[in-house]
Amino acid sequence: MITPVTAKDKKSFIQWFLNHYRLKKRESVWILNYLINHSDLLANVHFVRDVKYCSRGILMTSHCSDEVAFRFYKDHIVTTDAEKSFHDIRLNQDESLYIQLNFKNSNQNSYYASVLEENPFIPVDYYITNQDKDVANQLLTYSLHQYKKEKILSEIDHALQTKDRERFLLLTKKLSDLKNQPKL
Repeated sequence: MITPVTAKDKKSFIQWFLNHYRLKKRESVWILNYLINHSDLLANVHFVRDVKYCSRGILMTSHCSDEVAFRFYKDHIVTTDAEKSFHDIRLNQDESLYIQLNFKNSNQNSYYASVLEENPFIPVDYYITNQDKDVANQLLTYSLHQYKKEKILSEIDHALQTKDRERFLLLTKKLSDLKNQPKL
């Protein structure tokens, strides 16, 4: 079970982040400071990856990243106007707000990872393509075939050691049948 990230942890992370990174858009700093000073809001804040899929989310970028400076997503509308997002945050304090922070090596930062949550809006097949599924099925089929082959060979060795002719003939027939099956 995943432990939920507390408002205190989020506040601590935001403070750390603001002390270590300079955001490209000054309004981003204002928004983060507003969240720090309103702990009740932090309960509805969730740090995620791929915020563009969220029903209500903000993407903020530091100077050390090449990503866009700021994006606010609400349903299917996208804006770069930070003031509109700030207004929306103040008016809709009970709604979940998803935030993605872009900064150098963010994917390797343990502090960021500690507050990151699963993005519930990511499409089911977002990370897995049909080609990935095909390769996985091929690998599974091949692995199963190799396992069966190794098991039969081991049993053949045992039949030879115990001089069990009937078992040996049965197993060599199984092995022959297995070799005629497609591996991939």
